[in-house]
Amino acid sequence: MGNLAFFSPILVLLLLLLAASIRILREYERGVVFTLGRFTGVKGPGLILLVPYVQQMVRVDQRTMVFDVPAQDVISQDNVSVKVNAVIYFRVVDPERAVIQVENYRQATSELAQTTLRSVLGKHDLDEMLSERDKLNNDIQELLDAQTDAWGIKVSNVEIKHIDLDESMIRVIARQAEAERERRAKVINAEGEQQAAQKLLEAAEVLSRRPEAMQLRYLNTLAVIGAQNSSTIVFPFPTEVAAGALSGIVEAAQKGIGKTASTGNTNS
Repeated sequence: MGNLAFFSPILVLLLLLLAASIRILREYERGVVFTLGRFTGVKGPGLILLVPYVQQMVRVDQRTMVFDVPAQDVISQDNVSVKVNAVIYFRVVDPERAVIQVENYRQATSELAQTTLRSVLGKHDLDEMLSERDKLNNDIQELLDAQTDAWGIKVSNVEIKHIDLDESMIRVIARQAEAERERRAKVINAEGEQQAAQKLLEAAEVLSRRPEAMQLRYLNTLAVIGAQNSSTIVFPFPTEVAAGALSGIVEAAQKGIGKTASTGNTNS
C-alpha cells in the first residue's frame, strides 16, 4: 500500500505530461514547432507529440482567407476624389515564413492591401477605374502577391467592390453619357444619309442608261399614289419633255410672227 501511494502522484504527473504533449491538427492546419525557441520544423496534419515546456507549436490555417478592405480615399490621376473598397483572397503557402518573417500575417496583408489599393488606383483616371475594373484587379493582385511572397502568402484574387462618387460627379458623368449618346445618334444618322444618297445615285445611273426604265418607274409611282386615299396627285413630269415642248412652242410662235410680217408686206 505504501508503494502504491508513492507511485500514484508520479503516475498522475506522467499522465498530465502526456496530455500536455499531445496535439491534434486538422487537415487544413500545420504546426510550426520551436524547440527551446529555435525553429525545428513544420508538422501536421494529424497527431503531434511535443516535449512539454521544451517545445512550443504555433498553429497556421492554410485555408483561403477573405479580407474586406475598408473604404479608401483615392485621388485619381485627373484629380477626382472617390472612395473605393475591395475584397482580397489569400492563403498561407509557407507556414514557416508566415510565422517567422512577419509578426501578424493577417494584419500585415490587410494593411498592405489598403496602401496598394490607393497606390495603384491613384495612377489611373476616373474613366479607367469605371471601365477597366478587371485590369485594375489584376494589377493590384500581382503587386500584392509579389510583396507578400516573402511572408509565405499567396494572394489569389482581388476584387474592387464599390467606387463611390460625389453627387456632383455623378451628374457630370450622366451629362457626359447623354452627350455621347447624342453624338453617336448623329453619327449613325449621317452615315444612314450617306448610304441612302449613294444608293439613290446608283439608281439614277441605272435609270439614265435605260429611258424605258424611267417610264416604268413613273407608272409604278402612279399605281402607289392611286392606292392611297388622297385628293391631290402629284404627277412626275420629266424636265426634258417640258424643255422640248417649250422650245416647240417658241419655234411655232416665231414662225407665226414671220408669216404675219411677210403677208403684211405683200398687201402693201
